[in-house]
Amino acid sequence: MKPAERRRARQFAVQAIYQWQMTHANVAMIIDQFLVDQDLSKTDLDYFRDLVSGVIQSCDELDQTLAPYLARKMTEMDQVDKAILRLAMYELTKRKDVPFKVVINEAIELAKDFATDESHKYVNGVLDKYAVSQKMRQSEQ
Repeated sequence: MKPAERRRARQFAVQAIYQWQMTHANVAMIIDQFLVDQDLSKTDLDYFRDLVSGVIQSCDELDQTLAPYLARKMTEMDQVDKAILRLAMYELTKRKDVPFKVVINEAIELAKDFATDESHKYVNGVLDKYAVSQKMRQSEQ
């Protein structure tokens, strides 16, 4: 797949995850709604589906993994930041085919596109702390 098609998949996935966070609607319904309502041409549809369903299915696990790196509780976080961080953590922990640097860069870009002015710095900081902790673990093994 082309990087641009994956980027579009991430952009739509953040929106779908945000929608789920707000409504707790059925994941299949949300995905189907996006397929009908959005122009998903030039989008990696399989990746979109994997990201949305994967984040929602492993949401508690992702939140637990994120928790030590957050400056505040998940319940106090902005919904867009939360969706972006959950998506990035899913890619970092479940999609070993995507390099750390790509995931972090894409998350920063998503924050610039969808979140508040300072969000990209926060997202970068959280993901950098996680990445450093993982490199430390790998070097200990």
